[in-house]
Amino acid sequence: MLQSSVPMAGQSTLVTRECDCLAHRFGNAADNGLRQPRYPTDMTDAEWAAVRPLLPVPGWMRGRGGQPEAYCHRAILDAIRYLVDNGIKWRAMPADFPPWDRVYAFFRRWRDHSLVKEFHDRLRAKVRERLGRDAEPTAGVIDSQSVKADAVVGSDSRGFDGGKLVNGRKRHVVVDTLGLLLGVMVTAADVGDRTAAQVLLRQVTDTHHQLELVWADGGYTGPLVAHCLTALALVLAIVKRSDDMRGFVVLPKRWIVERLFAHLMRTRRLARDFERRTTSAEAMIYWSMTLLMTRRLARPHPQPA
Repeated sequence: MLQSSVPMAGQSTLVTRECDCLAHRFGNAADNGLRQPRYPTDMTDAEWAAVRPLLPVPGWMRGRGGQPEAYCHRAILDAIRYLVDNGIKWRAMPADFPPWDRVYAFFRRWRDHSLVKEFHDRLRAKVRERLGRDAEPTAGVIDSQSVKADAVVGSDSRGFDGGKLVNGRKRHVVVDTLGLLLGVMVTAADVGDRTAAQVLLRQVTDTHHQLELVWADGGYTGPLVAHCLTALALVLAIVKRSDDMRGFVVLPKRWIVERLFAHLMRTRRLARDFERRTTSAEAMIYWSMTLLMTRRLARPHPQPA
C-alpha cells in the first residue's frame, strides 16, 4: 500500500521524516512523499548515513542532460536490495516501492555507466579503512563458480561446464584477503578459468595498482603464471591440494573466496543466473556485495580496550 506523507492518527512519524537524498533536495522526489521501511533489506538510518556520502552524483546534476529524478534515491536503493536479496521478478516489485520500471531504469543506468561498481568500490574502501587496512589491497584470491542458467539466458552466453556438470554461466571473481570483491566477470560456463583470468586480472590490476600477489587453485597453473609475472607484474601463487588429502579440507587462502560464493548463493537472485545480459549478472553481484558492506559499516565500531 502506498504511504501518505501526511501522518494519520496513531501512525508512525517515520513516514514524515525528511530525506536528504539528492532527488529530494534538488530533484522532484518531494512530490511522491516517503515510504515507511518495513522489509529486512531496507536500509536502517545508520546504513543510510554511511551510504549517502558515497552515492555517485546523478548526470542531471553534472550538466549531462536528463530530467531531475522524481523518486527518492533511498527508496530506489531499497527496492533493488529487496529484488536482489529475495529473488523476485522486476514486475513483482511491492507497491510501496517506486514503480518497477523506474527502479529498473535506475538499475540499468547504473549498470551501463559502471556507477554500481563505483558505488561498490567506495563502500569496500570504507570497510577496509574501518578494519584498519589500506583502502587499496596488495593481495587477493581468484576463483570461479559455475551456476545454472535460467531459460532466458541465450545460447550466446551460456555453456556446459564438464567438470561441474553445469549448463549455464560461470562467475570469475577476485577478492581481497577480507573476502571483499575486487572484480567480477561473468562468462559462459564452458570458458576456461585460465582464459577468463587473463582478462579479469588485467582489469583488476588496472584498477588496483598496489595488487602484488594473487592466490589461486590448481586450475590456474600453466602459462598463466608466467603471463601474470611478465605482463601484469603480479605473482600468481598456486595453492594445491596434496594427493593424500581425503574429503573436505580447508585450504589456506582459498577458503576466503569460497566464503564470498556462499554469500552470493544466499542471495536468492543469484542462486541461479536469471539475467539476459552478462553485464546485468555482474551488476547483481555488485549489488549483493553492497548489502553485505552497508550492514558492516552500520555496526557499532568496537572500542579498543
